[in-house]
Amino acid sequence: MAIAAPAWAETGTGAESGEEAARLFGARQSVEYLSLSPSGTKIAYIAPHRDSGEILYVVDLEGDPMPRAIASNSEPKLDLHRCDWATDDRLVCRFYGIAERTEALVGFTRMIAIGADGSDVDLLSRSNSWRALGPRQDGGTILALDVEGSEDKILMTRQWVEESGADTRLANRDGGLGVEEVDIHTQSRRRVERPDDGAARYIADENGRVRIKVRRPLDSLGRMAENASYYYRTRDSDSWERLDPPTDGDDFFAEFYPVAVDTAKDVVYGFGEVDGYDAVFTVALDGSGRREKVLGRSDVDVDQLITIGRRNRVVGASYATEKREVVYFDPELAALARSLSAALPGEPLIDIIDANADESKLMIVASSDVDPGMSYLLDRATGQLNPILPLREQLDGRTMATMSHVRFPAADGTMIPGYLTMPVGAEDGRDLPAVVLPHGGPGARDEWGFDWIVQFLAARGYAVLQPNFRGSAGYGSAWFGRNGFQAWETAVGDVNDAGRWLVAEGIADPDRLAIAGWSYGGYAALQSQVLDPALYKAVVAIAPVTDLDQLREESRAFTNYGIVDAFIGNGPHVRAGSPALNAERFAAPVLLFHGTLDQNVGVRQSRRMADRLEDAGKTVTYIEFDDLAHSLVASSARQRMLREIDAFLAASLER
Repeated sequence: MAIAAPAWAETGTGAESGEEAARLFGARQSVEYLSLSPSGTKIAYIAPHRDSGEILYVVDLEGDPMPRAIASNSEPKLDLHRCDWATDDRLVCRFYGIAERTEALVGFTRMIAIGADGSDVDLLSRSNSWRALGPRQDGGTILALDVEGSEDKILMTRQWVEESGADTRLANRDGGLGVEEVDIHTQSRRRVERPDDGAARYIADENGRVRIKVRRPLDSLGRMAENASYYYRTRDSDSWERLDPPTDGDDFFAEFYPVAVDTAKDVVYGFGEVDGYDAVFTVALDGSGRREKVLGRSDVDVDQLITIGRRNRVVGASYATEKREVVYFDPELAALARSLSAALPGEPLIDIIDANADESKLMIVASSDVDPGMSYLLDRATGQLNPILPLREQLDGRTMATMSHVRFPAADGTMIPGYLTMPVGAEDGRDLPAVVLPHGGPGARDEWGFDWIVQFLAARGYAVLQPNFRGSAGYGSAWFGRNGFQAWETAVGDVNDAGRWLVAEGIADPDRLAIAGWSYGGYAALQSQVLDPALYKAVVAIAPVTDLDQLREESRAFTNYGIVDAFIGNGPHVRAGSPALNAERFAAPVLLFHGTLDQNVGVRQSRRMADRLEDAGKTVTYIEFDDLAHSLVASSARQRMLREIDAFLAASLER
């Protein structure tokens, strides 16, 4: 039986206007996070609360199916990020917040424990004393929900902050990241790993024993090292040893990135590059350094490990070609995923998102290009599959536009992969209004699946092409090249060739061709005007980079400055590749959006772009959202943005 929909949920039945389409597609997901209790009898999920907050619901599957709200967050600068069951009667939740400082925006996290009925809320993150010599940004990360031999205890990281001790011997002298075992009822804690001022991450095995440490120490200027070093410990030792796989043989990789430990096999799974493509390897943790390639390809990167359950058991890996494919190492799960995909409408992608303690019950999300996703609970003993909640209640039952994989030629003959979405009823349409939509990153890629912006544009009658230009991730190191900033002419050239292909194929009307993008995609949209001002007749940029040197300076106060500096590089490409410094080249009208709490790309980037365009006598509209971060996670903001885009494109393309 499906869980009853909460009172705030609305169902869309098809938009007749831009206003209605913006309301439906701009609304946040109605379910943002799902978790299954150890017994499999309770579900917790996070849903939107008011405009930009969150609310935590609990459902008793053996009782009343109506979700019960147990906690809410209305603070606009704080997001309830995830909630997981520690026991059947207690959850642990993680918040992410942004603090405004005079020199920069500073992110921080905090962890709490809360009863399944909303009672007994306790802070799990340690608070700073007045003696602390610095802030505690990191509120901890859960390493294990189950610790062998320690009932009701979890394993979580802790950031130690050194304290001033001029008048006391009790001041803390330690600094860095360590690990504690924490009782979720009493908050009593035991130090498991002493703080290490160079540690960046720890990985525990399935029994809750810390087996991997990742170090990325800071230099004398307080900047993070570009390359990490990795350490492991054997089953029967507390000493740390360097994780240096042998460098001989055909499967040599320069660097191994560990992700998850398999206790029974006594190995760590992770990624290494072979012949220019990322592959999954295991490295033995018995001291031998023995490694084995588990899954690799010669056309795309294998870029995700699949884990399930409370113990993060590794069960497979995945990669994306035309669609995302999962290779299960567990034959039973492989057969199960195939049968589910075949049985559900449209052969959707199957994602196992959680499991109870013994994995007898699985939480599954099925989704596709035309389905935002439905969550299900599978009882493996009976084979019964029950629908739980749609991820976007307001779009449930609505007919969506289909997404097709395409390839188009760049100017130098290179075939560029991408995804084409045609409006419903116009799948064979000609001379349509069209939008090229480059992705963010640049170290990212588009994939086949549901996209709310794509579906909004298609609902408004636009053909949409998403190019995976050179500089995209997922296609190997040669395709990524020097990245989309240092090799911007190649990346943006591919983006422009996407528009030319739409016209050459007769899909797009050349006088009604626009470009839009978010983050790096917004940068590419703006920079497309620098390369070819006549191609696109309208430009939409959301939270875009506009000045590469300014982007470099935004990171100066942070530990990752050296990494950002190297990524951007130095040379004539910096000025030539900064659209704000080439505003005089623009011919098309520009629409800009940005949030004031954007840590990824500072709001001054869009402010500067708008000023430069105005100074150059160009047409620009700039809309700023107060107290919103890079993703603009507020329904009102997203809905307004879609309304503004709809009106802007209609006016600019004279539809």
